[in-house]
Amino acid sequence: MKKIIAITLITILAFLYIIQKPRDTYAMKEDISNKLIRFHVIANSDSPDDQNLKLRVRDAVIKKMSSKFIGIKDLKQSEKIIKENLHEIQKIAQDTVYSNGKRYEVNAIYGRFDFPTKYYGTITLPAGNYNALRIVIGNGDGKNWWCVMFPPLCFVDITHGLSSDETKEELKQYLSEDELSMIETSKPPVKFKIVEVFEKYYKDLRMAFK
Repeated sequence: MKKIIAITLITILAFLYIIQKPRDTYAMKEDISNKLIRFHVIANSDSPDDQNLKLRVRDAVIKKMSSKFIGIKDLKQSEKIIKENLHEIQKIAQDTVYSNGKRYEVNAIYGRFDFPTKYYGTITLPAGNYNALRIVIGNGDGKNWWCVMFPPLCFVDITHGLSSDETKEELKQYLSEDELSMIETSKPPVKFKIVEVFEKYYKDLRMAFK
């Protein structure tokens, strides 16, 4: 009888541990997404011309806006700058499209958007909702380009060429050691996949009891 009770207790504790780990990871993932702002440029299509145009728009916006963001250490201040300059950002992007002989309409939006798990140099950002400046060119049916706008990593190096130490030092100012460890590219995709499965299970369970 004692053996059965012991096995039952171990099973319960193991189950609670398995449940709690993805919950802890989910909470940490939410914290990470709330501490970053992403810059997202979506091309009109996947044609070579449209993909090149996407990069020209990226370059123009970063070049003309970098002075406003370099050295910014506060997320709210970054948000304020983006919102105050949203019209100017859209104009820069639109003028770039026109100067390259295209008539696509451009939309610049700041908001909360859903992103899949993405790699950025030496880090991996988990899937989730992030604050982002999003520029959509034309139909927005092409592959996208993105970077971390706050902290201003994409204003420091446009091609994700920061060394792992430089990226880590920059992010260390805003993320906890646990959060930083979580997104380093050792084995984060496995962790994030477990969390995504747990989230789906939790949502399905909630729907079943509605």
